[in-house]
Amino acid sequence: MKKPLIGVLTALLLAGATALTGAAPATAAPAVAVNFAGTVALSNCSGSLVRLPNSTSGDPALILSNGHCLESGMPSPGQVVVNRSSNRSFTLLNSGGGSLGTVRATKIVYGTMTDTDISLYQLNTTYASIQSRYGIAPLTVSASHPAQGASIKVVSGYWKKIYSCSVDGFVYRLKEGGWTWKDSVRYTSSCNTIGGTSGSPVVSTATGEVVAVNNTGNEDGGSCTVNNPCEVDQNGKVTVRQGINYAEETYLIPACFAPGNRLDLTLAGCTLPRP
Repeated sequence: MKKPLIGVLTALLLAGATALTGAAPATAAPAVAVNFAGTVALSNCSGSLVRLPNSTSGDPALILSNGHCLESGMPSPGQVVVNRSSNRSFTLLNSGGGSLGTVRATKIVYGTMTDTDISLYQLNTTYASIQSRYGIAPLTVSASHPAQGASIKVVSGYWKKIYSCSVDGFVYRLKEGGWTWKDSVRYTSSCNTIGGTSGSPVVSTATGEVVAVNNTGNEDGGSCTVNNPCEVDQNGKVTVRQGINYAEETYLIPACFAPGNRLDLTLAGCTLPRP
């Protein structure tokens, strides 16, 4: 994991835009360019304002980041946080990375570091209200698995920096300390993300959609320790790649949400870990 920017040693694992109109489900449009519009800065991480493929303009807006970026601290292995009250604030950014204002959560809809490393917050406002007030539309979370070799950008709202690289491949199991993540994205070396980029959206340059959330990297060449994740294949072989960074896929998220951006982990096709 990445070292924290504040407080005691914690894991700071490394966190596009389609307008929503009317009350009918909105459709995604290809991105012309990837910039900071719709990204957010947390107190210690990055994140993004996101919609699901079937979200509507009147739905309560969602913020995506890492599970290890929760204000309550990193979830223990096996722990899943669902519908917990929160008043966390996020700085919403424009296309150039400038601050537009603050948006605030009402609850943590979902958060975990088991199998994946994600957090989703529900805001006290709708996509339509954010569009009207700030002129910002959310990024769309893709419902499709990312492709090897795909061109991506990692957009850090905390550092106001965009990293460009490609999907180098996928990791059967990525282990770091007591946590294990499944089917993680491995970047090519040019995405040399650092602490504070945790939670940044990983955006496809072909579609402008979010395909993963940035979360960790091997800093010192250690094996399977905090800040030094290791790759484990189907046969148990361990590989260490010093200086290489990773993200957790997000295509599993849409299948776990009912209309109205309502989390329902019992839906057919939902495979996110349950409490």
